[in-house]
Amino acid sequence: MLELADILEARERVRETSRHTPLEHSHTYSAMTGADVHLKLENFQRTGAFKIRGATNRIATLSETQKEAGVVTASAGNHAQGVALAATRAGVDSKIVMPEHAPISKVKATKSYGAKVVLAGRDYNEAAERAHEIEREEDRTYVHAFDDEDVMAGQGTIGLEILDDCPDVETVVVPIGGGGLISGIATAIKAQKPDTRVIGVQADGASSAAASLEKGERVSLEGVDTIADGIATRSIGEQTFPYIQQYVDEVVTVSDPEIAVALVYLLERSKTLVEGAGAVPLAAVLFEQFDYDDDETIVAALCGGNIDLNTLTNVIVRGLVETGRYLKIRTVLKDRPGALEDLLEIFTAHQANIYAIHHDRTSREVEMSDTEVEIELEMRGPDHVDAFLSDLRDAGYPVDILA
Repeated sequence: MLELADILEARERVRETSRHTPLEHSHTYSAMTGADVHLKLENFQRTGAFKIRGATNRIATLSETQKEAGVVTASAGNHAQGVALAATRAGVDSKIVMPEHAPISKVKATKSYGAKVVLAGRDYNEAAERAHEIEREEDRTYVHAFDDEDVMAGQGTIGLEILDDCPDVETVVVPIGGGGLISGIATAIKAQKPDTRVIGVQADGASSAAASLEKGERVSLEGVDTIADGIATRSIGEQTFPYIQQYVDEVVTVSDPEIAVALVYLLERSKTLVEGAGAVPLAAVLFEQFDYDDDETIVAALCGGNIDLNTLTNVIVRGLVETGRYLKIRTVLKDRPGALEDLLEIFTAHQANIYAIHHDRTSREVEMSDTEVEIELEMRGPDHVDAFLSDLRDAGYPVDILA
């Protein structure tokens, strides 16, 4: 059974490999919510995420025979890089199985930390099957991403740092994927400050923990669908579930649009880049997915910052849409000189800035006497969007909102 003593031992083991990451008070989110909001910036961790902690602690507990045989795991992202670096620093050979279509940037990063990368399978599950085959064939030790008490203990060192840097914390908000991170943090927090709440957060499209707690047993989802790929697991771990039941006060979920908004706020207001999984704790606070008091001291654990650049582009656009900063519409004009100029007069009146405009006289979706126009706009917020669209419709223009 994982205890505080295990996490204190883990802190000594990981000290030379992982960083004590910053914990910063946010005036912006405190003003927005009325709470006293702090951010645990684990996106500044080595390899860009918390996984280095658990991997380092697990590898440190290997016997000499196990170290000589090496380790293996499966991952498409943060865990791969954490195991690779931790193993290399410990002088242990590592082999990481990644899906065939894993992002090139993550494959390169994993190799750069010293691991041998094997590309196999269409997804994580198939990659894991191959990793377990290698485990048996080469007598390597499999380093699980979350369902291992040594891994949980390593992740729990974050909880120790939170209490060191913010001893008056009243609520800690932590993302949940397989449950290793929150199990470790909650064990560390509750052992030293039992009245501090621990709130777990999942994405709506990957909410196995919430369903498992409600049913009283582990639930496996048929599939997952969320931009928070770092916590997109079908089920929480067999070993992590009892810790979540015992120590986590509440599990809530957030939607992908809410995650996108939190990510955009972090970029714009905090100058901080996180991945989708890293944004879910702040999303839960901003959108009040759990109850908290005015001036309550809340720490949101931003677990990582390794986001694919193509995903980042899509998430930023979605966040701007949700906050009324970006609008894409389609309308129909008469195909005659001056029609577009008449339309743009409304744009000018509302100071709606045009990013792009596409004028299509050949669209089959409109009459031959009409022309179709698609326009992308920079807006100033929901009220600005509503007033602009209202005037367009009052002027007789049919409007379809595309984004």
